[in-house]
Amino acid sequence: MSVKYSKGNSYPLGATVKKKGTNFCIYSKGATAIELLLFADKDSPRPYHVIRLNPETNKTFYYWHVFVEGVGHGQVYGYRAFGDFLPEKGQWYDGSKVLVDPYAKAVCMNDKYSRKAAIRPGDNCLHALKSIVIDDSQYDWEDDKPLSRPYSKTIIYEMHVAGFTKDPSSGLSDEMRGTYKGLIEKIPYLQELGITAVELLPIYQFDPHDAPKGRINYWGYSPVNFFAPHSAYAMDQNDPTSPVNEFKDMVKALHKAGIEVILDVVYNHTTEVGPKAGPTINFKGLDATTYYITDKNNNYEFLDFSGCGNSFNANHSVVRRMIMDSLRYWVSEMHVDGFRFDLASVLSRDEEGRPLENPPILWEIESDPILAGTKMIAEAWDAAGLYQVGSFVGDRWSEWNGVYRDVLRRFVKGDMDQIGPFAGCVEGSHHIFQDQEHRDPNRSINFITCHDGFTMNDLVSYDQKHNLDNGENNNDGSNDNFSWNHGEEGLSDQPQINNLRERQIKNFFTLLLLSQGTPMILMGDEVRKTQNGNNNAYCQDNGLSWFNWDDPQNNAESLRFVKELIQFNLKHGVFQTERFWSSKARARRPIISWHGVEFDYPDWKGNSHAIGYMLTSPNTGEQLYIMVNTYWEPLSFEIPEPTINNTKTQWKRMIDTGLPSPQDIVHFDDAVLIVPGHYTLAPRSVVVLQSF
Repeated sequence: MSVKYSKGNSYPLGATVKKKGTNFCIYSKGATAIELLLFADKDSPRPYHVIRLNPETNKTFYYWHVFVEGVGHGQVYGYRAFGDFLPEKGQWYDGSKVLVDPYAKAVCMNDKYSRKAAIRPGDNCLHALKSIVIDDSQYDWEDDKPLSRPYSKTIIYEMHVAGFTKDPSSGLSDEMRGTYKGLIEKIPYLQELGITAVELLPIYQFDPHDAPKGRINYWGYSPVNFFAPHSAYAMDQNDPTSPVNEFKDMVKALHKAGIEVILDVVYNHTTEVGPKAGPTINFKGLDATTYYITDKNNNYEFLDFSGCGNSFNANHSVVRRMIMDSLRYWVSEMHVDGFRFDLASVLSRDEEGRPLENPPILWEIESDPILAGTKMIAEAWDAAGLYQVGSFVGDRWSEWNGVYRDVLRRFVKGDMDQIGPFAGCVEGSHHIFQDQEHRDPNRSINFITCHDGFTMNDLVSYDQKHNLDNGENNNDGSNDNFSWNHGEEGLSDQPQINNLRERQIKNFFTLLLLSQGTPMILMGDEVRKTQNGNNNAYCQDNGLSWFNWDDPQNNAESLRFVKELIQFNLKHGVFQTERFWSSKARARRPIISWHGVEFDYPDWKGNSHAIGYMLTSPNTGEQLYIMVNTYWEPLSFEIPEPTINNTKTQWKRMIDTGLPSPQDIVHFDDAVLIVPGHYTLAPRSVVVLQSF
């Protein structure tokens, strides 16, 4: 096939569709030659044309480029990079390997794909991932744009795109289950639940075969590149451009429903795991020492700060630019509302792995005008000991609050010495985030559970992890879960155990939704989803991980409780304030006061398991009185007289987790009047009173 091409330009990087063709540009500092491969379709065993780029005319500095006439949207392509193969010097150039464009906007994986072929010597063209040219201007966004909802009015739902609808119980067709379009079909459920944002586990193209033998990479924390939506989540598997359009359709539909889209992104490592046993897919074959942190004093061994064998060199100028281009692309072209950065502390390390006080990439993300209205959430730790919760750089980053998770688990379980830490967590973790004058307390992302660890149901059903199905002899997953089985490991037929577990789940949800900060709920927790004690289900692409659509009916009372709690949170201004609660009357700040079983006398001793806190709205004067008993016996709490603007009023009981459903949480009109005096809290229960 005759192909016309010319010099091209060194910018933009990637494949850029122009009027008469496409400009291709790729970075490779050390390659001696680059070939651009053009394929007839995603299943073609060989390219129909190979363009060998001339370093004299098709290279500017470290950028190789060419303009190809007559090709455009949907063109399948790849690269080969030639040069020295000297791993001990950090050079992994291997012209037998077909490489994915790091800037490809779509990547296809056909039935012939083989991860092993990218590892073993020899040509892998038949078995390689391929890149796809995408023209984003063809998509009609209508009037869609990011929602820009403040954190103060945000309830996050962490979920897996495929796992949400992949179970046959979803009622969707086989083709639609586990896809972007499948998620669209279930948006009414998310609306009814009341959440305002979904945080999607990784949807950047990843290799599902990047997992132990016989297992599947279900979570997706091993990206191939940072621009392409995962192709397996597309319903139309015949059109390699469909993942892009179907992802956009999903975002547009969620926005129409008033739901923001936050992406869980992995810029700390890639799927090219391990220097010896790992594949050569793109970054390693283009310039390993640019893209990865290596030990220059030890044969350029790949350093590991992520627990995955190859940490990304995020503060290298070329890599930093690529990360910024990626983030800008997902905001400007894909309309996402925010990002949650996996192991974000890796991004604070320099090119030798040392922690930086002012990491360039993090400050660049912080200050970028295109990202100014975007939610930025850091998992502020890494796998090599950095723990930066409360001290992460910048003024606008939010943080997954791992301290909140651990304290709430221990407090509700009844551990000693948790009263003081619990109070700090309820107040927006001010004891962690020191700059209270300038920091929005809602930048603390509060959670009890997330994808990584026990589900809420399993948190109250297991003392130990049960991960044998992962094939790692139960050595994977955290051992520090602060969980409690309440008398029997796993499923129980004992009514007293099951009732206590149900109550504890209600306690967790109540305290989560009545703390200052942005709450995050794990997919399925609202309907008591179980993973049978597996606290690291990263390789379980099956019913163990998937959302079971029978659960909303089987656990309807649990679902109702969570729905009502979410609405209770969103209806009360004290939980939407953007200033820290104060113990003193201050302008525009809710007042918080602490109490014990005797009003005005909180017991801060280490053996205390009872606490109360009063919240007073600065605008309406309305009061909420939350009483918490994590003791194993009933406790009588003194009830004060409520006041609104110095006028005596009355109490209504809105929540009592010690009562059976539907009395456990009620609407205001149905709430029971509570007179001042004393109120007995059942063992391990939470009660909420509201003044009127």
